[in-house]
Amino acid sequence: MTKDTPTLKKIGVDVAKRKLDIAIDEKKVVTIDNHEKAFIAFLATFDERSDGLHFVMEASGGYEKKFAHFLLSQSIAVSVVNPKRVRDYAKALGILAKNDAIDARVIREYAGVARLVPLKQKSQTDERLKALINRRGQLIKHQTIEKQYLETTADTALRVSIEVFLASLADQIASLDASIEALMAADANYRARKQLITEVAGLGERTATTLLVHLPELGQLHHKQINSLAGIAPYCNDSGDRKGKKMIWGGRKEVRTALYMPMLCAIQHNKRIKAFYNRLVAKGKPRKVAIIACMRKLLTILNAMLKNNTPWNPNYAEAC
Repeated sequence: MTKDTPTLKKIGVDVAKRKLDIAIDEKKVVTIDNHEKAFIAFLATFDERSDGLHFVMEASGGYEKKFAHFLLSQSIAVSVVNPKRVRDYAKALGILAKNDAIDARVIREYAGVARLVPLKQKSQTDERLKALINRRGQLIKHQTIEKQYLETTADTALRVSIEVFLASLADQIASLDASIEALMAADANYRARKQLITEVAGLGERTATTLLVHLPELGQLHHKQINSLAGIAPYCNDSGDRKGKKMIWGGRKEVRTALYMPMLCAIQHNKRIKAFYNRLVAKGKPRKVAIIACMRKLLTILNAMLKNNTPWNPNYAEAC
């Protein structure tokens, strides 16, 4: 990750469903409505050039998206940060009081010391694909729950109700799949990158689609950064003479989830990955640890493939 440009003026934004509290400086906090007309009027109050600003806001269940997208459309830098990190920062400073204005100021202060990653403007295809895949994931969760209900329900009328709902869910999922495939097929860049990924034994169409949408940095960053974004990079837990177990945490759950089941398949059918897994287990590594290590290795290989636009080569597994 690259460090944010220090010359940009940081502005903290606390986001709610209907309003935004915006910390311009140490003292001034402005409250505006969370809709585009208010955004336009707010930006008009700045005498300085808007490209000298960097707005920073917390992820707020999607309520931050309207303002973030508007700022990007105006070519203004914007970053969305983890709320827990901001709250931990406030506690470290002894700031225990909490309201919208205080939160906006804390976000602004945090932005001054944090390593920020500005958002990039996404194409309509990118936005549409992400929305479709997120919706598909929601329906899959509902489908899993309903199938569990069906297994434990004896009442005939209730079983019919569940089966009807499951059939409806299946139709909707199939419709989403068709839309996703059509969008992918119509975009040359997605088409080429997806072809590279699906050449790897154990990785199918769905996994490739999820990786490309939820990990767009694949092929653009160092492999350690990619593994960190996916939440499969090991972090040490040492203190003095104590050597704690390395643990994975954070990252993008969608990517980690998308890789786990295909990795079980790859361990069975991908010769290089299978050999790597067996070596780790033979050395005494717990099987789950070995699986995560294989996920990390495979993601490193995919990163190199997409970076260099080269097809799958079994020798990657030996070199990475």
